[in-house]
Amino acid sequence: MKIICIGRNYAAHIEELKNEKPGKPVVFLKPDTALLKAGAPFFYPDFSENIHHEIELVLKISKEGKYIQPQFANRYFEEIGLGIDFTARDLQDQCKAKGLPWEIAKAFNGSAPIGDFKPASAFADLKDIDFHLEINGELRQKGNTSLMLFDFATIISYVSQFFTLKKGDLIYTGTPAGVGPVKVGDRLTGFIGTEKMLDFEVK
Repeated sequence: MKIICIGRNYAAHIEELKNEKPGKPVVFLKPDTALLKAGAPFFYPDFSENIHHEIELVLKISKEGKYIQPQFANRYFEEIGLGIDFTARDLQDQCKAKGLPWEIAKAFNGSAPIGDFKPASAFADLKDIDFHLEINGELRQKGNTSLMLFDFATIISYVSQFFTLKKGDLIYTGTPAGVGPVKVGDRLTGFIGTEKMLDFEVK
C-alpha cells in the first residue's frame, strides 16, 4: 500500500508557514514504513531537533481506480480516520533552501501515526467534519473540512490522474493551522467531533 499526502490544503496553515497558495493540490508520498499503528509510541529521531505535528483526516481507499472523475470519487473510499503527518521541520527547511526534495523530512520511519476509522456513511456531510488535536490535554489544532481548499472528491480525482489508487491506500488530506513542535513525554490525542480516534505518546 502507499500513503498519499496533501500539503497546503488549509489557507490558515499556508499563511502560518508563509507558503504560496497552490492552484492544484500539493502531493507527496510516504512509504508503508512510515505507518505507526495501534497507539504505538513515536520515538523521537536523532536526526532532527524540530519535529512538528500535523493532524489530518485520512481516507482509506476501498477499490482500485485511476482517472477518477470528481462526481464518482466518493465511491472509492468507505472509511475516514485520523492521522498525524510528522514533519522534521529543520530538515525540510534545509532541503527547501537548496531546492531539494524533502522526503527525508516527511517520509521517515514512524512519521505517519494512524488511528481508528469510521464508516464514511456515519457522517451527515463530508464537507462539515470537525476534528482536533490535543497535546497533554491542551488543544493545539482544530479543523473542519469546510475550510479545505480541495475537498475529498477533488483530491481523489487529482491524485488518480497520476497514481492508480488501490484498496488499502491511505490519503492524508492536509492539516489546519496550529502546527508546532512535539517533545519527548508528550501525549497526543486526536478527535473527530468528540470521539477519540488517536492516542499515543512521544518517547
